[in-house]
Amino acid sequence: MSKYKALAVVTKYWRPNRNFWEEIIKGVNGKIADGDFVVVSEKAILTARNNFVDENIVRPGLNARLIATFWMHIAWGYFLGPLCHFREKLLQRLREYPSGMGSRHKQVALERAGLLQALMFGSEGGIDGSNLPYSYVSLPMNNADEVAQKICTLIWNKLRKKVCVVIVDTDKTYSFMNFHFTPRPKPVKGIHSFGGFVIYVAGRCLRLKRRATPIAAAGCKMTVEAALEIAEVANHVRGYGAGRTVWDMAEKFETELAGVSWEMLETVKHKPIVIVRSKR
Repeated sequence: MSKYKALAVVTKYWRPNRNFWEEIIKGVNGKIADGDFVVVSEKAILTARNNFVDENIVRPGLNARLIATFWMHIAWGYFLGPLCHFREKLLQRLREYPSGMGSRHKQVALERAGLLQALMFGSEGGIDGSNLPYSYVSLPMNNADEVAQKICTLIWNKLRKKVCVVIVDTDKTYSFMNFHFTPRPKPVKGIHSFGGFVIYVAGRCLRLKRRATPIAAAGCKMTVEAALEIAEVANHVRGYGAGRTVWDMAEKFETELAGVSWEMLETVKHKPIVIVRSKR
């Protein structure tokens, strides 16, 4: 049983250029106490900061096209997917991986994250299209520590509460005893990032304990284990917004993969902030 309890804060969808600093203050005002953990979704911040690219204008090269067709259809659809214990619905989606859109996505992954990440089945190097419209994908945050510290300072200046701010990504960290590793680049110190799809397959195949990945923390000192537990508690109560994957989003809104709009996303309850508190 977890030693933490959590409260998800529902806000409007953070469209590009939304003042997310103000949204965080407004969201936690009257709800936080000294010593709380304020956990913020990296994806929500990335969207508000326009930190995404439109894959519709990308021109894929030969390597990207090969990955999107043969590698995704065959390697993931028939070998790696079953090895990772994927459900049949996801396996079928991989076997029907869209060559056109997929090639453009893999080109972005190759350019931004490298080959080992591009060979992932999704969220390559932290590049993710869930909860974004059309053909947009977010790019991972480069200054997460700075953002976390700024949020922490802002909460103190505006609300006079001493809290710990944690920025979290839904990409998983795997744990083998006291060794924690993830294919996701730039996690918090103490979590090892390497290997791309190889590490992902190993973690899933061996059914290792997996939790959401904290990528930055500010305002307090905590162990890696505590950061992982807090990240996972927050992830559990936050949910997946419009969908865990672009396939789930398209299915929810009954549209094609690139047919989800900003207006559709705004109809869904979004919980970019979670307040986590020790039960003690």
